[in-house]
Amino acid sequence: MATAWETLERIETQAGPLELRRRGENDFLITVAGRVLMNSHANRSELALADLACTALAHLPEPRVLLGGLGMGCTLRAALDRLPAGARVEVVELNPHVAHWCRGPLAEINADALADTRVRLRLGDVAAAIKQAAQAPGAYDGILLDLYEGPHSGSHAQNDPFYGRRALAHSRAALAVGGVLAVWAEAPDRDFEDRMRAAGLKTQTHRPGKGGLRHAIHLGLRET
Repeated sequence: MATAWETLERIETQAGPLELRRRGENDFLITVAGRVLMNSHANRSELALADLACTALAHLPEPRVLLGGLGMGCTLRAALDRLPAGARVEVVELNPHVAHWCRGPLAEINADALADTRVRLRLGDVAAAIKQAAQAPGAYDGILLDLYEGPHSGSHAQNDPFYGRRALAHSRAALAVGGVLAVWAEAPDRDFEDRMRAAGLKTQTHRPGKGGLRHAIHLGLRET
C-alpha cells in the first residue's frame, strides 16, 4: 500500500490554497487549489533548464545569473553545481512561503541551495526585476525563467509580462552580448520562438528526456 501524502503547510492565496505535501522521507509536492505545480521526483526538465543555460555560460569566470522562480530549489541547485565559484545568482521569488520551505523541509532535496554564498534571494516579481535590469543594459549573462506557467498559445503576444514582445525586449536588453535567456515551457511554442527571434535572440528548443511527459526548454542567445 502506497504511503499517504501528508500536508506540511497550507497557505491561502488568491489562486487557491498553496500546499506543501510530503510522502515518505524525500518525496514532495507543491500544489495550488489541488493542482500539482511541482514534484520532487519529476523535475528532469527543470534540471535541463539549468544545465543548458549554464553550459552556455561555462566560458565565463564570473557569470551573473538571474533565476525567476525558486520552486523547490532544484533548478537553483542544478545551476549552482554547474556554475563557477565566481558566479553570482540572483533568485527572484514572489511567494515568501516558498522561500521558507526551501530553507526548511525542502533543503534536504536542494542541498541547502539558498545558503550558498553565491546566491542572493529577492522577494518580488521577476518581470519587474527584468524590466528594471533593462535600464542598465548587460546586467546579466543568463536569465532563467522557471515559472509555474511557461509560454503557451494563450500567452498575449504583446503584453504578457514574461513572454510577450515587450517582456522579451526587456530580457534582451538586460542580457550582455553572448548572454542567454532560458525559458521552461510545458510544450514547445512556435509563436514564442518567433517572438524570441523578432526580439533579436538566436533560438533553440530542446525537449529533455525520452518517453513520458516531455516539457520544453526555449533558449535565446543574444549575439550582438
